[in-house]
This record gives sequence, structure tokens and C-alpha cells, in this order.
Amino acid sequence: MKRPKLKKASKRMTCHKRYKIQKKVREHHRKLRKEAKKRGRKKPRKDPGVPNSAPFKEALLREAELRKQQLEELKQQQKLDRQKEQNKKRKLETDPDVELSNTEPVKEELGQRKAKKARTGKQNPKRLYCQELKKVIEASDVVLEVLDARDPLGCRCPQAEEAIIRGGQKKLVLVLNKSDLVPKENLENWLSYLKKELPTVVFKASTQRKDKRKSIKVKKKAAPFKSEVCVGKEGLRKLLEDFQKTSGKAIHVGVIGFPNVGKSSVINSLKQEQICSVGVSMGLTRCMQIVPLDKQITIIDSPCFIVSPLNSAPALALRSPASIEVVKPLEAASAILSQADAQQVVLKFTVPVFMNSLEFFTSLAQRRGLHQKGGSPNVEGAAKVLWSEWTGAFLGYYCHPPASWTPPPHFNESTVTDMKGGFDLEELEKNNAYSIQAIKSPHLASSILFQSSGLTNGVIDEKDIPEEFPKQKKQKQEQGESYEDVNTDQGIVDEEGDDESLDMSPAEEACEAPPEKSQADKQSAPSFVLDKMTEEEDDAYDFSTDYV
Repeated sequence: MKRPKLKKASKRMTCHKRYKIQKKVREHHRKLRKEAKKRGRKKPRKDPGVPNSAPFKEALLREAELRKQQLEELKQQQKLDRQKEQNKKRKLETDPDVELSNTEPVKEELGQRKAKKARTGKQNPKRLYCQELKKVIEASDVVLEVLDARDPLGCRCPQAEEAIIRGGQKKLVLVLNKSDLVPKENLENWLSYLKKELPTVVFKASTQRKDKRKSIKVKKKAAPFKSEVCVGKEGLRKLLEDFQKTSGKAIHVGVIGFPNVGKSSVINSLKQEQICSVGVSMGLTRCMQIVPLDKQITIIDSPCFIVSPLNSAPALALRSPASIEVVKPLEAASAILSQADAQQVVLKFTVPVFMNSLEFFTSLAQRRGLHQKGGSPNVEGAAKVLWSEWTGAFLGYYCHPPASWTPPPHFNESTVTDMKGGFDLEELEKNNAYSIQAIKSPHLASSILFQSSGLTNGVIDEKDIPEEFPKQKKQKQEQGESYEDVNTDQGIVDEEGDDESLDMSPAEEACEAPPEKSQADKQSAPSFVLDKMTEEEDDAYDFSTDYV
């Protein structure tokens, strides 16, 4: 029987299915085009080569050929090195005696690396700041001491000024920054008081207002600063240019001051660019940074002064970021509150009249909605809020200058005359008068009167900074023999951890710390594991918590 002829299956389909397939194909092509557009050109552009009209074409081609040969030789050498390493590994796997002999130099190298790390990385960061500050003072011809206009006397460091005077032919200029936060009458009084001693410049940096309660997103491409926002830039620049012409050589200008007075902001305003890192948190400038202003003037940014622990409680609370943890938040904020006018504080923070600091912090916590579990007011959180606002660039307060001018012990009449020499003081006075008129200052009634604690002592010599802090010594005495069981490397790491906890700011304290390895785990671990754990902790050490 003849087999029937089989027909091919028909390719006909419903319109619904055909249109659906076409739609899917279009979407797929669209997706491919989109991805290709993101990647850019698929095919690399062909090298057009050296044009015939170019001079020294033959020499250029020879150089290109030589470079190509060198790259090929380098690749061959790397390939041979890899083969040698693989052969060594194979020999080590087969011969155990060779392995033992090869591990000894590796251990010696690791020991030398660890000893080097102990010499450099374990040094107290505050000592490094003192060393960098000395370098800035020695390298500078003119030193700008940046002061907070709200408390100019409290921002002056007699030890740093004395070091500048001992340095020889160096000039010291005072810069009254944050002048827009004090009333005009008070600013004029301070200017007339300070210019009797040193050349003084009224200044307002061109940075945006930074509040510690708000986080500001920084764009990837920073826009240049607007010159109209900055006040006093022309006067300060003219003062430095005149001194450079008088001296007849290129000059270096160092910028020094206590934490959070706006040193880096002053440099950015003069340069009209975001060169030095600035922010709300203290401790951003850790080493000297050279910024060329023009061909003849070079500015040097520096770390901050290290505050001496012998200062009064208000001075420590305002000038040292570690004080909020050392003195405890409630005590530090209470010390600040005791120096302020109570009636003006009530009006500024819109709280009822208080009898003591605890009552004020309770009212402030209720006003700001700071509550603990159970609904009780968070008094410690309110104390941190007051401290952060008082040390930031948001709250306006002012201090009265002393009734009569008396030169400090490290100054005399000849020193004052030498410091003013080489500057055009008449031009400076005109520029200061113009700056005071241009600044939009708050009214006297809306500002808080603050009682200044006078000059703030600092530590300039790194020898005066102890290796260990009192808190660390106390912990060692309490723990006793527990520190003896752990190796020396681990003990050094623990000291660094205490140092970081001392210098942590209140904003950083709110962030959750990563979990630490327990002491028992480290004691039970073998020696090579313990060394690895110590190295990881050393690499994770950061100076950002220390103040600048």
C-alpha cells in the first residue's frame, strides 16, 4: 500500500499571537539600544596615526615602536615570574623541609613590619597635631590666627602667640571670623580693642550656614563660591599683597586657631574654591595643607590647637570636642549655661523661667520633643543639643571686651610695633569699616550675652601631651591582672580604642558602633589569629574622631 505524502506544518498563526511576538521583539531591541547607549561606542575608534604634515614623524613612530616592544618584553617577564612562583609552590608542596626554611624569613619580615607600625601608627594623634602645627608656624612668614567673633578673647592661645614671637621675623594677624553672628556695636568694640595690640581683620567666610541638626548633601561637582557672600576677603587679600610687596619676596601665610573657628572656610573663601575640607564635625584637618593663592602668596592650613586640661570648665566645653565626653554632657552644657544671661536664654529657646540648669534642660527636652522610654524627658539629650548649637555656626551670642586694655605677658610695646610694621593700617581700617556696614548682623536684643572666661591655654609642645589619658590609667588599675594576660599588641589597640571614645563628638555618639571582639575570645585564640585580629584593628584606626 502506498504511503500517503506528509505535508509540512503550516506556519500560520493568529493575529493576536503574531502581534504579541512583534511587540516583544520591539521591546527587546529597545532594551539593547538603551544598554548600548549607556556603554557608549561599541567599537573602539581606530587610531588615525601620525599625519604626514606632522614634524618629526619618523622619530615619533620609532618611539611608539620602542614602547610597544617594551610592553611585550614586560608581559613576557611577568609570565616567566608567574611560572617561577608556580614551580616554587609545587616544590614546597613536595618538600616539607624547604617549607620550614622559607617560613622563617617571612616571619622576620612580619615582625619588622609590626615593629615599624608600633613606632608610627601607635603614636598619640594629638602629638602628631602638635608636630604639624610647629611645622606650619616655622614655615610661615605671616600667621593668621582665626578667632570666633562671638568670643574673641577665648579663642586666643597665648602659648601659640608666644611661639610665633620667638620664631623671629614673623607677623601675627587676627581674623575675626563669624562676624555676622554678633551685633555691630559689639563687633566695633572688639575691633577697637584688638587693633591696639595686633592688626585685626573683620571677616565672614562664604560657606553656607551649617547646623548640626541638619545634614547637607554635597554635590559631586562643587560650584565656585559667590564673592558677594564673603565679607572681608578683599581687605585681607589686600593686606597680604601689600606686605608681600614690602618684603619683596614670595610669602607663606599660615592659618591657625582652635577647633571650629573656621580656618579652612577662610582659606576656601580667599581661594573661591572648595579646596580644604570643611564640615560641622571637628577634626577634619589632620595635617598641614599647602594652597597656592597666587604666584607670590601661598597659604598653609593647619590642625587646631590642643586645649590644655587646666582650663576652666566653660573653656573646655567650648574649645575641646572631647570635653562633652570627659566632663559628661550635663556638666559641660551646665558650665556653658552658667556663663550666659538667663533671661536672654529663656527668650531665645522659648522655655519658661528656670531656677537651675536641670530645670532648663527638662524644659528644653519637652520643647524639642526629646523623650526617653516611658515618656520622661531626655535631659542628657537636651544638654547635647545646647552644646552642639553653642559650638556650631547657628546660635548668635556675644561677649563684652575688657573695660581697659592691658597687654598680655608675652607682649610688650616693641613687639606690638614690630607686628604692625609692614602693613598698611589705614587701608585696613577703611576695609574693616566697609565690611562692618556690609554684614547683616543680628539685633542686640535677639543675641545672648555670654561671660568670657579669658584666654584659653593650649598645648604646643608634643612632650607635654601624656602617652596615656587618665581614663585609661584608671581602667588599667581596676582591671589589674587582666591586662597582663594579653599580649602587648592587644594592649596598645585597647588604648587606642579609649582614645577614640574620649574624642568622640555627640553627633558621632548617636551612630551605632560596630560590634567589638570580646576579650575572652582574643585570649582563647591562637597567636597567629591574635596577630591577624590586631592587624585588622590597626588598619581600621581612623583619626576622624580626634579634633582639629
